[in-house]
Amino acid sequence: MSTASPLSASWPPTWTSETLQPLREIGDPLADAVIDEIFSDGGVQAMNTLMSGFVANEHPAPDNLPAPVRNYLLQSGELPGWAAPELIKAGEDLFWRFGPRIILILTCYSLPFCYLGRNGVPVLAMTNRLSSNPRRRIVETAQMVVDCLSAGGLTTPRGRGRLTIQKVRLMHATIRRLAPVAPSWKPEYGAPVNQEDLAGTLMSFSYIVLDGLEKLGVQLTDQDRMGYLHCWSVIGHLLGVHDDLLPAGPAQAKALAEAIAAHQFGPTQEGKDLTTALVDMLANILPGDVLDKMPAIMLRFFLGKEWAGWLGVQDGFLAELAAQPIRFLGLAFAGAIEDSKALGDIAEKMGQLLIGSIMFVGRGGNRPSFAIPTELREVWGVNWTS
Repeated sequence: MSTASPLSASWPPTWTSETLQPLREIGDPLADAVIDEIFSDGGVQAMNTLMSGFVANEHPAPDNLPAPVRNYLLQSGELPGWAAPELIKAGEDLFWRFGPRIILILTCYSLPFCYLGRNGVPVLAMTNRLSSNPRRRIVETAQMVVDCLSAGGLTTPRGRGRLTIQKVRLMHATIRRLAPVAPSWKPEYGAPVNQEDLAGTLMSFSYIVLDGLEKLGVQLTDQDRMGYLHCWSVIGHLLGVHDDLLPAGPAQAKALAEAIAAHQFGPTQEGKDLTTALVDMLANILPGDVLDKMPAIMLRFFLGKEWAGWLGVQDGFLAELAAQPIRFLGLAFAGAIEDSKALGDIAEKMGQLLIGSIMFVGRGGNRPSFAIPTELREVWGVNWTS
């Protein structure tokens, strides 16, 4: 069995703005057809009813789904033929070993990475879910990752991971149906949640996480990198990302992430607003006052000066940090910021505290609480009463 996408052989020698731009007009025909049929039968109310039923019954799927959705769940839930169980297991093992750091990287690196897309971030802002309730977004992001990367999350037929992916795919199709009719929508954005933006988001959850772990001093093996990227290529396939956008290895993932950044990244007011909401939420959710500045520091560390500046995270706090160093885990953070091992220890503890905190964050409406397998909570040292 191949361990890479069968289309990886057709991977372009280089991704450019010219090869990426057409992807901005392409959505996901399978999921879009389902939502179009639901909409034609009952309009926005039918779509809202469908989504509210999904969020109230995360697993298993509700029994009373419309026929188009039942058919979609049957058609879209199978792993691709190139999925390699041994690589999926390697990706799960990496998540098992470094889960708290990965959750922190997702919040302080992956999500801000997504906020840098000039023509993609307006969709995030228009949904009014990130800025109005960033806590819910953090919980739902963490829940999807836990569902997919817990043992058997991808390999168990009709398991939590696969169903979570299928629901996210329908949510994307719903946004594609509704966003273009909003008064603030501009044609230059391209199709909402288009193939380039989907690929960029996939890189933020895969390649960017690996980059974040290495910035924190984690020594990754080739098996770690290949396994984690393979898990997310499988997830991308199930999300409707074209197979020729699924990298077969780290070099391809890096090339795609850098090409998308060169094509799309820049300062926007929406990106700044979403980053401010994210940093403020993290400062509020982490216990105590000593960690209030840590989310901005971590974001600045991961993204670098230029990208962080585009998101409104400036250098001013670094001068304050030098004058009054934050002491955390017995370390003065002003000194630890240059020490990847010390920074990794801080990130581990912050990730534990973050996971412990989001267990008690309300997701709104009738959504179930954040669920994490007991064995993961125990190996990660996460306290229910954090």
